[in-house]
Amino acid sequence: MQTAIRLGMLTPSSNTALEPITTAMLAGLPEVSVHFARFRVTEIALSADSLAQFDDGPILAAAELLSHAKVHAIAWNGTSASWLGFESDRRLCDRITAATGIASATSILALNAVLDRTGARRIGLVTPYVDDVQARIVANYRALGIETVAERHLGIRDNFAFAEVTPETLADQVRAVAAARPDAIAVTCTNLRVAPLVADLERETGVPIYDTIATAVWDSLRCAGVDPRRVRGWGRIFDVGA
Repeated sequence: MQTAIRLGMLTPSSNTALEPITTAMLAGLPEVSVHFARFRVTEIALSADSLAQFDDGPILAAAELLSHAKVHAIAWNGTSASWLGFESDRRLCDRITAATGIASATSILALNAVLDRTGARRIGLVTPYVDDVQARIVANYRALGIETVAERHLGIRDNFAFAEVTPETLADQVRAVAAARPDAIAVTCTNLRVAPLVADLERETGVPIYDTIATAVWDSLRCAGVDPRRVRGWGRIFDVGA
């Protein structure tokens, strides 16, 4: 009998996409279960109130609750570090592990690890965010040595509304940035329902597509000692081994 593996996911309170998608991704791994804790996130903007949603206190409180389930990894399944700065996620992971003794990951640090492992230095960027958030993301990746050669964003602030974006719109955004022939496409938001489209869009465009729900799953499995290559049918990210 395989040892039970439990993954913990820290989830924005208004998110309706990542839980069902994450569960579906892991359906082929019978020994792996996924458990969620929420904290308040309702808007994505650069205003003081919006930025305050990502203070570590509520996130750490949610992580502590996940630790009661004796999970083997805790991931912040969100993309705030892409505009706050990557150090915010590194600090958060350190604090989660110090407080709980559990290995930790984030969607964005995992995305960066995949970009590094695959040598991607020219990316296409797809998000639902507003102009100034998108510009901050582009600048942060440029500082990391990664150039955004094409981008699309939808100008939406309301976090709940991200999940309402249609598959047709998401596919069109991906196709538009793929035309620039980037090394990879980053779909940066964990409340977009793009992950089920990724495998087909990769075959169509020939470009790897790294969705940030998938990156959180990929790195959580690695943290828990499970080979992510066992996840099949969800895109090339899961071909990047442990």
